[in-house]
Amino acid sequence: MRFIKIFCLAFLLSSVLFSCKSSKSTVAEQKVEHELNVKNEKSLLWEVSGNGLAQSSFVYGTIHIISADDYFIPKGTLGAIEKAEEMIFEIDMNDMTDMTKQMGLLDEIFMDDNKTLKDLMSAEDYTFVEKHFEKMGLPIFFFERMKPMFLSVFASGDIDPAGLQSGSMKSYEFEFFEMASKSKKPVSGLETIEFQMSIFDKIPYEDQAKMLIESIKTAEVGGAQFEEMINMYKSQDIDAMVEMIVDEDSGMSEYEDILVAGRNKNWIPLMKAKMNEKVSFFAVGAGHLGGKLGVINLLRKEGYTVTPLSMDQGK
Repeated sequence: MRFIKIFCLAFLLSSVLFSCKSSKSTVAEQKVEHELNVKNEKSLLWEVSGNGLAQSSFVYGTIHIISADDYFIPKGTLGAIEKAEEMIFEIDMNDMTDMTKQMGLLDEIFMDDNKTLKDLMSAEDYTFVEKHFEKMGLPIFFFERMKPMFLSVFASGDIDPAGLQSGSMKSYEFEFFEMASKSKKPVSGLETIEFQMSIFDKIPYEDQAKMLIESIKTAEVGGAQFEEMINMYKSQDIDAMVEMIVDEDSGMSEYEDILVAGRNKNWIPLMKAKMNEKVSFFAVGAGHLGGKLGVINLLRKEGYTVTPLSMDQGK
């Protein structure tokens, strides 16, 4: 059970991108950056070839938590996994079983300097947040010192980490990791757990608190946003997912470079090195693939041929 809890915390970044809404507007330059005629075909599975590679490697766009009913594997994915000599995730999934890392990770979900939610919002807003979580059966005093963005993920109730334990929810990372383990494929990561957790500290707690309040307001008028994200994923529309992140009404747009684009750029040299060594299967959040600054376009800029494989929802 502890593994499931840590696993969910380690992959909150992608979930946060789609669960936080705010009234902030992004600067025009950021939106334009993603609208320069970069349109990809709809696909979650991509083949990377050329540029001196002896054999093709593969990139797959995941969604970190999805209902078992919505879970699917596009045609060709299992074949690509079988061909791969190594599976690479955003973080090394083997670290999820390291007790030392687990304990350190739990410490990272709390704010520094003994700050609490009450320090970050008005009494009225605090009462609003408190009542929302009480309705969910989650007494707020358990979360007083938790970083607000972590709370934002669970505010809607759409994402249920306990569902991974019961089987009502699935994770592509978890499923792919099990496939790699059974076939004894080596597994590695493009980032460390510590780095992913540190990203939240680059966003001021006060802004995180505003995002939490807005995500609750969104949740209380219905779960349309989460449903929209799932529909985008099932239609394999990676560009639409990026547009959702940088939408003018998205509270995340101001920090899009920290959460998405900057990380994409950092991954490219590591991906190049891996692909030069062996056939690699990269499984990263689908929100990282599309757009001008997405992984697909960045690989193409490096001289690779990146080809969408199949839209079919069969194996």
